[in-house]
Amino acid sequence: MEHLELFFKSIFVDNMVFATFLGMCSYLAVSKKVSTAVGLGAAVIFVMAITVPLNWLLDQYILQDGALAWLGEEYAAYDLSFLSFIMFIATIATMVQLVEIIVEKFAPALYNSLGIFLPLIAVNCAILGGSLFMQSREIASLDLAFNYGVSSGIGFFLAILTIAAIREKIRYSNIPAPLRGLGITFIITGLMAIGFMSFGGMLTGGDEETIKEEQTVQVKVKDNDKELVINEKETKE
Repeated sequence: MEHLELFFKSIFVDNMVFATFLGMCSYLAVSKKVSTAVGLGAAVIFVMAITVPLNWLLDQYILQDGALAWLGEEYAAYDLSFLSFIMFIATIATMVQLVEIIVEKFAPALYNSLGIFLPLIAVNCAILGGSLFMQSREIASLDLAFNYGVSSGIGFFLAILTIAAIREKIRYSNIPAPLRGLGITFIITGLMAIGFMSFGGMLTGGDEETIKEEQTVQVKVKDNDKELVINEKETKE
């Protein structure tokens, strides 16, 4: 259940593009055609599926305060968390180079269409954001980190594929001249972000249970010059 909740939440509720507006550069530049959007989205899924679990391991066993305790007691006091950005980016850059080599070898047409934006995945803030969100949200296990990486990548893939399909259709629409190009794209992105906000209540579990608090109230009653103390229970919602 935890895996399923994290999966859907990462795709719809905490979507990298529509919830946090990360990776907008490649989102806007490579979404002119569905074919290139699919290629870049698949590359992002692959990179995030590899880098988020790897960075989780780095964070748990090297970077966190006391993470080096497995090397011995004398290393338990070390805190290398200040190296998080450098280590995370190094991992991401390595995986992006691997993706670039694979795409150039097996899909040269896609490689040429993606152009400079394929190597720019290394500095795509959505990719780094996935690892940093994993760290800040304290993902508990390696399998959850892998789930979060894959689902966040799918969220980016869904966003760029959707806007690419819409942009191909509106190319033949009668759009006012000042709004053509990026203007209408920004408007559509904003509307889609508002639509994705509706998923925010999808995993709340319904209405919260009413919490009742019982308090004991002492009531003093005078009866024939004698003071009696009566304990009553007061219920608060």
